[in-house]
Amino acid sequence: MQIKIPSVMMRGGTSRGPFFLASDLPEDPAARDQVLLAAMGSPHDYQVDGIGGATPFTSKVAIISPSKRPGIDVDYLFAQVLVKERMVDTKPNCGNILGAVGPFAIEAGLVAPSAGETVVRIFNVNTSAQVEAIVQTPDGQVTYEGDAAIDGVPGTAAPVKLNFQSAIGSVTGKLLPTGRPLDVIDGIEVSCVDVAMPMVLFSATQLGKTGHESAEELDADTALIARMEAIRRKAGELMGLGDVSGSVVPKIGLLAEPRHGGTISSRYFVPYSCHRAHAVTGALCVASACAVPGTIAARLSGLSAAPPQGVVSIEHPSGTIAIDLDVDLAGANPAIRRAALIRTARRLFEGNVLVPQAAWPGHRP
Repeated sequence: MQIKIPSVMMRGGTSRGPFFLASDLPEDPAARDQVLLAAMGSPHDYQVDGIGGATPFTSKVAIISPSKRPGIDVDYLFAQVLVKERMVDTKPNCGNILGAVGPFAIEAGLVAPSAGETVVRIFNVNTSAQVEAIVQTPDGQVTYEGDAAIDGVPGTAAPVKLNFQSAIGSVTGKLLPTGRPLDVIDGIEVSCVDVAMPMVLFSATQLGKTGHESAEELDADTALIARMEAIRRKAGELMGLGDVSGSVVPKIGLLAEPRHGGTISSRYFVPYSCHRAHAVTGALCVASACAVPGTIAARLSGLSAAPPQGVVSIEHPSGTIAIDLDVDLAGANPAIRRAALIRTARRLFEGNVLVPQAAWPGHRP
C-alpha cells in the first residue's frame, strides 16, 4: 500500500523541487524527513525510485504553511535532500526555490491576489529571514509568462522580485562569524561571511585556479574539492557551526576578478559540486562581502574603498546574477538596507507523490 501526498513541482530560479503544505506532512521532523527521502528517492546516485533529479539543484523541497507571525503571510521551510546520503538538511535557505514560494502560496489559497501585482510576505524558517516576493498577478491570477530572463534558465518568464529584509548572521548571528574578515587555514586565506548563507570564500589563484573554469572542470578536480572540503570543515568550527562534515553549511565560494564587465566572479559549491549558475543566497553573501573591508571579495572586486550602493554583478558559469545592494556596515550593528533581485518561476506539474507505507508508519489517509 502506498500513501498519496499532495504536491506541486515548481521551478524556482535555477532550481526545482516539490512543494508541500506542511499540513500534508508529518509534524515530527524525523518522520517528515523519512517521507521526503522516500519521495525524492534518496539515497541513490540517480534517485531512480523517486522524483528527485539526482543533482543538488533538483533535490530540493519547499514546505509551506500559513504564518501566525505578525506581518507575515506564509512560513517557508527549505529542505535539501542529499542525493547519495540518507540525510535531509534544513539548516540553509534556498533563494532560488524561494522565487517560487510567492506564486505557490497565491495559487494554494494562502494569500489573496491583487490586481496587477501581489506582495507575499515570507518568513524563512531555516534562517529567520524575512523576504517580500512581488508576484505578477494580472486580473488577480498568477501569470508565469513574461519577458524576464535569468542566466541558467532557458527562455523568459514573468519576473518575481525578491526583497530581502533581514539577512546578516542568517545562521551564526554574525556578519563575520570568526570575528575577522580574513583567516588563514592550512596556509590558505579564507573569508568567513554570513549573509543569507554562511560561506567560506577563497581566492581561486591561491588554489591554483583562475576562478573562470567551467563547473564541469572544477567538479573533475577531485584534489581541489577535497582540499576545499578539509578547509571548510575547519572553518565551520571557527564559525561556531561545530562539526559540519554532515552538513551542506557553510557553502564554498571560489572567487576571482571579473572578466566580463561584472563586479566579481564566483564559483559556488554546494558544497561538493560546483553550481551550474549561482545560488541566490550565496550571491547575497558574496555581494555583501564585497562591501566588507579586508575580505577576499572586497580585494578582488575593488569595492572595499566604499560600500556598494546599487547593483553588484556576480559572474558565474552560466552568466551573471545582479544584486541591488545597499548596506550600512558602520558601527556595532551592521545592516543591509536593501538586497533585491529578480527570479522567475514556473508551475511544472501538480498531483500526488506516492511513498511506501513503510516511509510513514501509522499514517492513515
